[in-house]
Amino acid sequence: MTTMTEASVREFKMPDVGEGLTEAEILKWYVQPGDTVTDGQVVCEVETAKAAVELPIPYDGVVRELRFPEGTTVDVGVSIIAVDVSGGAAPAPAEAAPATEAPQAGPAAEEEKPAGSGRQPVLVGYGVAASSTKRRPRKSTGGPSQETAAVAAAVQAELNGHAAPPAAPADRSRPLAKPPVRKLAKDLGVDLAAVVPSGPDGVITREDVHAAAAPAIASAAPESVPAAVPAPVVAPAPVVAPAAAVGFDGARETRVPVKGVRKATAQAMVGSAFTAPHVTEFVTVDVTRTMKLVEELKQDKDLQGLRVNPLLLIAKALLVAIRRNPDVNASWDEANQEIVRKHYVNLGIAAATPRGLIVPNIKDAHDKTLPQLAEALGELVATAREGRTSPAAMQGGTVTITNVGVFGVDTGTPILNPGEAAILAVGAIKLQPWVHKGKVKPRQVTTLALSFDHRLVDGELGSRVLADTAAVLEQPKRLITWA
Repeated sequence: MTTMTEASVREFKMPDVGEGLTEAEILKWYVQPGDTVTDGQVVCEVETAKAAVELPIPYDGVVRELRFPEGTTVDVGVSIIAVDVSGGAAPAPAEAAPATEAPQAGPAAEEEKPAGSGRQPVLVGYGVAASSTKRRPRKSTGGPSQETAAVAAAVQAELNGHAAPPAAPADRSRPLAKPPVRKLAKDLGVDLAAVVPSGPDGVITREDVHAAAAPAIASAAPESVPAAVPAPVVAPAPVVAPAAAVGFDGARETRVPVKGVRKATAQAMVGSAFTAPHVTEFVTVDVTRTMKLVEELKQDKDLQGLRVNPLLLIAKALLVAIRRNPDVNASWDEANQEIVRKHYVNLGIAAATPRGLIVPNIKDAHDKTLPQLAEALGELVATAREGRTSPAAMQGGTVTITNVGVFGVDTGTPILNPGEAAILAVGAIKLQPWVHKGKVKPRQVTTLALSFDHRLVDGELGSRVLADTAAVLEQPKRLITWA
C-alpha cells in the first residue's frame, strides 16, 4: 500500500523560467497542503534574476507538501511541491516524502525517487536539463568530502552534457566553478586557472572572477569589488509611483539582501563597466516643435486610447537615427573576435519597478508604425507596473533608452545594457531661454546623452547617431523626409 501511495506522488521541480537561470526565490504560495489543484493552476509566484513569474502546476491532484517556505531561494531542478495525483485525500504530515529526508549516498538515493520523476512537465516553452537535477546540495551531512565530490560531478556533467556519477573523485587539475561563473569568466576574459578561489572546498565565486578582472580595485578592496564600480547607473524611466518617504525608526543601519532582479542588475552593470570601454557624448536640443507635435497627436483619432508622450517620439527619432547609421546596432563577440551587426532593432526601455531595474524591449521596433510603437510602449509600461514582465521580454535587446528626465534630472552617463552597443539617456524637458531665429525666446529644451561601446562604435559614428536623433527632435518633419 505504501508503494502505491508513494508512486502516486508527483514532485514539481523549480523550472528554468529564463535562459540559463540557476535559481529563483519563492515569493508567495497560492496553495496549501490539502488543497486540490488542477492542470494549469498557478500554485506560486517566484522571482528570478530577471522577473517575477507565476508557476502553473502541470497535473491534477491534492497538495501533499510545500517543500520550501516563502522567501526561500531554490535551485533550478529542486522539488518545491509534492502533489498526490491518485485522487485521494492528502496524507498525514507524518508520511514525509523522501525529498525531505537526509540524503543517502550514491545510487541508493536515486532508487527512492518517486516514479515518473525522471522528466517533469514544466512551463510551456521551457524545460529542465537532465544535468540540472544533479546539483551540489546546499547542506551536506556527510562532511566536506561529499560536497567536493558533488561539485566535481556538476562540473563533469557540464562538460559531458549528461548527469555525472554521484561519487566521482574531484579533478583538482581543473578549477571548480558553476556554469554561470564559467560564463562570466569567459565574458570578462578571465582565466579560471589563475583565479584564487574563496568559496567552500575551493569553488570559484563570481566575486573571485570580478576581482581577477579588476586587480587594481581588488587589491584595494578584495571583498567589495561591486561597490567600487562608478555609481552613475542612470535612473530608468519610472513606471511606478515613488515610494513614500520613511523616517528613521532609531535603527542605525538596515541590511537588505541583494537578490533577484537587484542582484542580476548589479552583476550585469559590473560586467558591462569592466568589459566595454564606455564613451558618453551630450547634446542640448530645442524640442519645442516635438512637444507641439505630441499635443497634436493626442488628438489624432488613429492614436486614441494609446500612450502618446515625448518618449514615443524620442523612440521614433532614435530608430530613424539607427536606420541612417545601422553600424551602431551591433554587439561585440569576444569569443569569436567579431562584430555582430543586427538587421533588426529590439528597442529596450529601462523601467524602475519595486523589485529593481529591468529593461524589457520592443521586438522589431524598426518595423512598427507610430500607432504600433505607441501600443507596444503602453503594454511594456503596464506590464512592468504590474511586475509581470516575462524573462523573454528582457532578452535580445539591441539598443536602450533610459528616461531620467521624469525625475527632473538634466542628464547622466548611462552604463550600457550588457550585449548592446549604445544607450540613450533623455534629460528633463524644461522651458529655457534659447536663441531662436536670432532672438532670445523661451523654448522647450532637453539634453540627450549617448553612451556607446568604443570597441565597435568610434567617435564619428556615435556623434552621427546622437546628432541625427537631436535633429529629428528639433525638426520632427524629418520623421517623414528621413524615413
